[in-house]
Amino acid sequence: MKCRRSLGWWKPSFLSVGEVIIHVDPENHEWPRRIKAFFQGTNEETQISEEVEIERTGMYYLYFMYCDPQLKGTMIKGRTVWKNPDGYLPGKMAPLMTFYGLMSLAYLVLGLAWFLRFVQLWKDIIQLHYYITGVIALGMCEVAVWYFEYANFNSTGSRPMGITLWAVTFTSVKKTVSRLLLLAVSMGYGVVRPTLGGLTFKVIFLGLVYFVASEALEMFENLGNINDFSGKAKLFFVLPVTVLDVCFILWIFSSLSRTLEKLQMRRNLAKLELYRKFTNALAACVLLSIAWIGFELYFNATDPLNELWQIAWIIPAFWALLAFILLVVICALWAPSRNPTRYAYSEEMGDDFDEETVSLTSSGIKNVEMAANLGEDLEEDKRE
Repeated sequence: MKCRRSLGWWKPSFLSVGEVIIHVDPENHEWPRRIKAFFQGTNEETQISEEVEIERTGMYYLYFMYCDPQLKGTMIKGRTVWKNPDGYLPGKMAPLMTFYGLMSLAYLVLGLAWFLRFVQLWKDIIQLHYYITGVIALGMCEVAVWYFEYANFNSTGSRPMGITLWAVTFTSVKKTVSRLLLLAVSMGYGVVRPTLGGLTFKVIFLGLVYFVASEALEMFENLGNINDFSGKAKLFFVLPVTVLDVCFILWIFSSLSRTLEKLQMRRNLAKLELYRKFTNALAACVLLSIAWIGFELYFNATDPLNELWQIAWIIPAFWALLAFILLVVICALWAPSRNPTRYAYSEEMGDDFDEETVSLTSSGIKNVEMAANLGEDLEEDKRE
């Protein structure tokens, strides 16, 4: 659509300044549909009340345009209502309601399984289990609120800011706590070291900064006037979150490397095997994330007009599903056990003095040397 004199084939005999040139859809000559509004006489206000029947599935946009130079400064105020056969939810978002409904059931099953195990072995619970329980609860609340938000939007046609604000806040809190849990586990918290020591402040500070950046991005994407073409503005919010995610990834894998090295030095086969499985799962998730980011960039670059709107929902759905899968892996690896000392931190014999790796026939000198070395490692853990 154009309304400029600069068009090369513009001729006064055909058009006048102020009219809109519309390129007709070759497959449907009745579209795009044009609804005209005129100011009668000296009136400074005019109203438009129009109902348009949609007969073909597709992405539809409503543009308000005024091309008459005399109308410069005109203010347009009003409300548009869009309704699909299944409700008011936009077709681009409709699959997400079903997705979050299924995710709510998935979190419910995971929560029940974890709760039963938690209650059954409550005497053998370690501190890390409480944090995992908190992440499960946050995830359950997050997907439930999002499902309610979409269901309410679909049935009423309105999107109350309060419900959306709760949804985006739960998402930001859950993202932050999940990353902090991954970082703490990678540092060996509850398994190799009893506390994070001097790193506690740095971990909490990074978490707070990430929460603020994530909350800002979520609010930009879901609150207020949502513009599908505001790519540059969105980049301003996406960039800080991306940088912080990279910081988390680097810190997590550097911590995992040190934890694996310590466990290997102490020859604790049980904990070493546990952390190797966790490292492999985390590495697979990171590789999938990188591949998906590449796909997302390609998707957005090749579809600037949202012509692939029917599959656009898979982009946010993938991240929610990946986070759930990683949480399931953590729950499986660190599930409450009847033998918690096998995986939990213990100060006896320098923390990880695994009975399975110590030969009863070893000389007393070797045992004393090993205990001394492990004692030094324990002091190092406490200083960190």
